[in-house]
Amino acid sequence: MDHVRFGRTGLKVSKLGLGTMSIGSTAWKGWVLNRDRSVPILKHALDAGINFYDMADWYSTGVNEEVVAQTLLGLTARDRLVLATKAFYAMSDDPNDQGLGRKHLLSSIDKSLKRMGTDYVDLYIVHAFDPDTPIEETMEALHDIVKSGKARYIGASTMYAWQFAKMNHIAELNGWTRFVNMQCQYSLLYREEEREMMPYCQDEGIAVTSFSPLARGYLANVVNTARTEHDIYLSWFGDGIDVEIARRVGEVAKARGVTPPHIAMAWVAGSSNVTVPLIGADSPEQVEVAIAASAIVLDDSEKAFLEEPYRPRDMINDYNPVRRSRAYQSN
Repeated sequence: MDHVRFGRTGLKVSKLGLGTMSIGSTAWKGWVLNRDRSVPILKHALDAGINFYDMADWYSTGVNEEVVAQTLLGLTARDRLVLATKAFYAMSDDPNDQGLGRKHLLSSIDKSLKRMGTDYVDLYIVHAFDPDTPIEETMEALHDIVKSGKARYIGASTMYAWQFAKMNHIAELNGWTRFVNMQCQYSLLYREEEREMMPYCQDEGIAVTSFSPLARGYLANVVNTARTEHDIYLSWFGDGIDVEIARRVGEVAKARGVTPPHIAMAWVAGSSNVTVPLIGADSPEQVEVAIAASAIVLDDSEKAFLEEPYRPRDMINDYNPVRRSRAYQSN
C-alpha cells in the first residue's frame, strides 16, 4: 500500500482509508456490523497496508470507537496507526452533550480516548458546522485539545465552504490551530464540492478525504442488501439522471471485465480533488475490491462518458436542526 502526504502536514497516510460507520452495533442501525463480523474486516484492512481509520463518537453511540480502535490496537503498535474520530451529534438527551461548544468538545475527546484505549487521536474532526456556537469558542477549544496532546491535527466535515473558510480564518487571526483536513461526500452522483470546497482546499493545501464513493451503495448496482433496506440516506439518490449514470458505470464495468463498484471507486480514487478516499466495507472481500479499484486508471473517454450526464443538485449538508434534536432519540 502506497502512502501519501496529508495536505501540507508531515503526516503520511495510506492512499486508502477505511471509513468505519458500518462497524459497531446493529442496535444502532440495522445495517451496522457487530464486533464478530467487524474484526475480520479490520484485520484484513490492516494486513493490506491501510493505516488510516476514520471513526466518530456518534457511530453506534460510542461502540464504533470501542470496536475499531481496541481491535486495531490489539493487532499492531499505536504509532503505526493513524486514527481519526469526530464529535458534534447528540450522544445523549443532555442538551450540552451535542454541538461544538467548549463543554461538549472537551468532554467528548476524553470520552472518545477512553473508549478507544489510547492517549491521543491523530485527527480530531468536527462532524458538522454548529450555528448555535460562536466559531471563536469552537476553534479555541480545538486548539486547546491539540496543545494538550490529545489530538495531533484537526479537521472538519460536511459543511459549506464559506463556513469552513471562516472557521480557519478565525483560527489564523487568533494564532490557534487550523484545520488540515476536510471530509466530504464525493461520487459520480454527488460532485457539488467541486465548485467551492475542493478548490479552496487545493489553494490552502488542505487534505481532502472523501466518503461514500458508491453513493451510499447506489452505484454498486445491487438490491436488497442490509444497507439498502435500512439506510434512509439512499433517498438522496435515484432520479432519472442518477439511473443513467449508474447505467454508464455498469457499461464501463462490463467493458473492463470488472464490477460497477470497481469503476465508481476508480473514478473517485483517480480524482485530483481527493487526497485519500475513505472506503466502506461489509466484508474483507469488499476491502479487496476497493484496493483493486484504486489501481484502475480510467482513460479520458471513459471519464467523460461517466461524467457527462451530471447536473447541479442540492447540496447535502448534514446539519439539520430537526434531525439534530432527534438524533439521540432515533438511535
